Amino acid sequence: MSRPIKVLLAEDQSMVREALAALLGLEADIEVVAQVARGDEVLDAARAHAVDVALLDIEMPGATGIEAAARLHEELPAVKLVVLTTFGRPGYLRSAMESGADAFLVKDAPAARLAEAIRKVLTGERVIDPTLAAAALAEGANPLTDREREVLRAAADGSTNAELATTLHLSQGTVRNYLSTAIQKLAVRNRAEAVRAAHEKGWL
Repeated sequence: MSRPIKVLLAEDQSMVREALAALLGLEADIEVVAQVARGDEVLDAARAHAVDVALLDIEMPGATGIEAAARLHEELPAVKLVVLTTFGRPGYLRSAMESGADAFLVKDAPAARLAEAIRKVLTGERVIDPTLAAAALAEGANPLTDREREVLRAAADGSTNAELATTLHLSQGTVRNYLSTAIQKLAVRNRAEAVRAAHEKGWL
């Protein structure tokens, strides 16, 4: 492409965002045209600035980078999606790919690798951190159903079964069954361990 590649940078930590923008700004063929700190601002910014590539951090307020990627993929399918993460969780990689991401990299990768990934996705290539790819294959698919994930997410704040039942509009027995099944699948002893294990694997 004769003009610079127009990039949107979505990252909630301002120091990290500014550092990434500065590093990418050193590349002659890349221009960071928009920066946002929230996942729910990504779509509007991408549309307003007609970006070619969106760099999306996973953990942001408003919406996760994976949720933002899914919206962009649906609304602006021509925009290439590069998901960045501090956390090398295999489940994140699988979720990102299912959301339409074209690349998945860890934030501590060299800036040159990130710039190269931006160029590669524009040619139709998919770029995945090799260590994360190997870990995701070894880990296998997320064994939890959508409902089990929903109940575990809600249980993360320590809510009782009665509170979960009210929040999720389920019976206490149904909540208990979902939690019990999730605990069994994750091979842990209790709901707190189930929440922690699922979160560490990127399955929530």
